[in-house]
Amino acid sequence: MIDLSGRKALVTGAGMGIGQGVAVELARQGAEVAVHYPPFEKSADATVERINGLGGRAATVRGDLRVVSECRRVVDEAAAALDGLDILVNNAGVTRTRDFLEMDEEVYGEQFELNVRGYFFCAQQAVPHMLERGGGSIVNISSIHGRGGLPRHSAYAATKGAVDAFTRELAVELAGQKIRVNAVAPGIIEVPRYFDIPGYTTEFGNTLVPAGRVGTPEDVGRAVTFLASDAADFITGQVLYVDGGTSARMGLWWDQGDRPR
Repeated sequence: MIDLSGRKALVTGAGMGIGQGVAVELARQGAEVAVHYPPFEKSADATVERINGLGGRAATVRGDLRVVSECRRVVDEAAAALDGLDILVNNAGVTRTRDFLEMDEEVYGEQFELNVRGYFFCAQQAVPHMLERGGGSIVNISSIHGRGGLPRHSAYAATKGAVDAFTRELAVELAGQKIRVNAVAPGIIEVPRYFDIPGYTTEFGNTLVPAGRVGTPEDVGRAVTFLASDAADFITGQVLYVDGGTSARMGLWWDQGDRPR
């Protein structure tokens, strides 16, 4: 049983997609949730409405986590709105697909500023708030791209490899202060932007995953909720793959009758 009653959580990039699924699942298990969303999104109302529908408590905070001072402000405002902070879910990120030889400094920098630097300084700002409450849990959203290669994702994959390394190091550094640090690495999680990819359909996505279906934001939310809870009290420094078996499958491929239909 997962019970997060009384816990205070900040989820970055929670206005839609995976972040929304995580925020709602934390609220479902009793946490009070600060829903962060970036300046280029209009609001996080949909997430707040879903949390309110569960009888939960939500606050919103807006900010550009590519900027270090904004990371600090967002965390402090979330802690003030919730009267404390026990859980940080670093989820806000950006994916940009480019051929390696076409990658430019601006697109490269944008991904590292948000996907790595944003995680780092949000975590740094969150730790003192957690220490005031006797400890806490940080969950970083990584990706299967941190483990295996896929063309046109060189910079994005590098950011997620950095997140995995950061997760392990910080877990060791903070273990003595009762702050656990883990990561969740999603595979194909169907979010609205997938349908902007030419030719993508749910049926096609299902054929790519050994489990025979694409994942949902709720799948990631359940994994994050587990890692943030006392049920995972002896788990730190780990990367949990939520990918329906994608990262476990051998890359050498030929059809031997075992491909999902």
